[in-house]
Amino acid sequence: MSDQVNRFLGDSPGRTLVKLIIVSLIVGFVMKFFGWRPMDFLYGFRRFVLDLWHSGFAALGEFGDYLMLGATIVIPLFIILRLFNHSR
Repeated sequence: MSDQVNRFLGDSPGRTLVKLIIVSLIVGFVMKFFGWRPMDFLYGFRRFVLDLWHSGFAALGEFGDYLMLGATIVIPLFIILRLFNHSR
Protein backbone atom coordinates (compact mmCIF):
# COMPACT_ATOMS: atom_id res chain seq x y z
CA MET A 1 0.00 0.00 0.00
CA SER A 2 2.78 2.45 0.89
CA ASP A 3 4.56 1.72 -2.40
CA GLN A 4 1.39 2.62 -4.33
CA VAL A 5 1.06 5.91 -2.43
CA ASN A 6 4.70 6.75 -3.09
CA ARG A 7 4.30 5.93 -6.77
CA PHE A 8 1.16 8.08 -7.00
CA LEU A 9 2.76 11.07 -5.23
CA GLY A 10 6.13 10.67 -6.91
CA ASP A 11 7.94 10.64 -3.56
CA SER A 12 7.21 9.91 0.09
CA PRO A 13 4.15 11.68 1.54
CA GLY A 14 6.30 13.79 3.90
CA ARG A 15 8.63 15.04 1.17
CA THR A 16 5.70 15.69 -1.15
CA LEU A 17 3.97 17.74 1.57
CA VAL A 18 7.11 19.84 2.12
CA LYS A 19 7.47 20.45 -1.63
CA LEU A 20 3.81 21.49 -1.90
CA ILE A 21 4.15 23.90 1.04
CA ILE A 22 7.26 25.54 -0.45
CA VAL A 23 5.71 25.91 -3.92
CA SER A 24 2.47 27.24 -2.39
CA LEU A 25 4.40 29.88 -0.44
CA ILE A 26 6.28 31.00 -3.57
CA VAL A 27 3.13 31.14 -5.69
CA GLY A 28 1.27 32.95 -2.90
CA PHE A 29 4.06 35.52 -2.60
CA VAL A 30 4.06 36.18 -6.36
CA MET A 31 0.27 36.46 -6.47
CA LYS A 32 0.25 38.87 -3.52
CA PHE A 33 3.04 40.94 -5.09
CA PHE A 34 1.11 41.39 -8.35
CA GLY A 35 -2.26 41.77 -6.62
CA TRP A 36 -3.77 38.70 -8.22
CA ARG A 37 -6.65 36.83 -6.67
CA PRO A 38 -7.72 33.25 -7.49
CA MET A 39 -11.07 34.53 -8.74
CA ASP A 40 -9.24 36.78 -11.23
CA PHE A 41 -8.05 33.67 -13.03
CA LEU A 42 -11.55 32.20 -13.10
CA TYR A 43 -13.07 35.46 -14.36
CA GLY A 44 -10.28 35.81 -16.91
CA PHE A 45 -10.87 32.30 -18.22
CA ARG A 46 -14.62 32.95 -18.39
CA ARG A 47 -14.04 36.24 -20.23
CA PHE A 48 -11.63 34.50 -22.64
CA VAL A 49 -14.22 31.83 -23.49
CA LEU A 50 -16.99 34.39 -23.96
CA ASP A 51 -14.81 36.62 -26.15
CA LEU A 52 -13.82 33.63 -28.23
CA TRP A 53 -17.47 32.61 -28.55
CA HIS A 54 -18.64 36.07 -29.60
CA SER A 55 -15.77 36.76 -31.97
CA GLY A 56 -16.28 33.35 -33.56
CA PHE A 57 -19.89 34.16 -34.40
CA ALA A 58 -18.87 37.65 -35.48
CA ALA A 59 -16.45 36.05 -37.93
CA LEU A 60 -19.25 33.89 -39.28
CA GLY A 61 -21.41 36.99 -39.65
CA GLU A 62 -18.63 38.73 -41.58
CA PHE A 63 -18.29 35.63 -43.76
CA GLY A 64 -21.98 35.93 -44.60
CA ASP A 65 -21.57 39.64 -45.34
CA TYR A 66 -18.70 38.94 -47.72
CA LEU A 67 -20.69 36.17 -49.39
CA MET A 68 -23.69 38.42 -49.98
CA LEU A 69 -21.55 41.30 -51.24
CA GLY A 70 -19.75 39.06 -53.70
CA ALA A 71 -22.96 37.35 -54.78
CA THR A 72 -24.52 40.70 -55.79
CA ILE A 73 -21.85 40.98 -58.49
CA VAL A 74 -21.08 37.35 -59.33
CA ILE A 75 -24.61 35.98 -59.77
CA PRO A 76 -25.81 38.63 -62.26
CA LEU A 77 -22.55 38.34 -64.22
CA PHE A 78 -22.92 34.55 -64.27
CA ILE A 79 -26.47 34.83 -65.61
CA ILE A 80 -25.44 37.37 -68.26
CA LEU A 81 -22.48 35.24 -69.40
CA ARG A 82 -24.64 32.11 -69.53
CA LEU A 83 -27.24 33.94 -71.63
CA PHE A 84 -24.61 35.16 -74.08
CA ASN A 85 -22.98 31.69 -74.29
CA HIS A 86 -26.37 30.00 -74.74
CA SER A 87 -27.10 32.05 -77.87
CA ARG A 88 -24.00 30.69 -79.60
